[in-house]
Amino acid sequence: MRLPRILAPRTVVSAHCDLPCGVYDPAQARIEAESVKAIAEKYQANTDPEFRTRALIIKEQRAELVKHHLWVLWTDYFKPPHFEKYPHLHQLFNEATKLAGAAGAKGSADPAKADELLSKIEEISKIFWETKQA
Repeated sequence: MRLPRILAPRTVVSAHCDLPCGVYDPAQARIEAESVKAIAEKYQANTDPEFRTRALIIKEQRAELVKHHLWVLWTDYFKPPHFEKYPHLHQLFNEATKLAGAAGAKGSADPAKADELLSKIEEISKIFWETKQA
């Protein structure tokens, strides 16, 4: 169905998201990943079953937030020119989000998994800040 000419837009614009605020920072993912690591460490140091259950629930929530913040960067901030300049960026995001998910920090109480996740976020952060300076 075609709109009547009077209802057709006069100007067509595009933006990277629904509300282009321009405020992006991998620090949001890093902070949540640091929380995941700290919770995993506390989980390992405590034998109280109720504490451990609460810790796992909170850790999984924080891991889900890590994935969310990474996805926002991946899908909203980074553009084709970034992926051309950094051809490994898609793979890096894929690895990081998997490390935040069930196969990584979300599904494990091992602080080493959180360290792996933090390492990937640091790689993403370096690229992010290089693109912001360009």
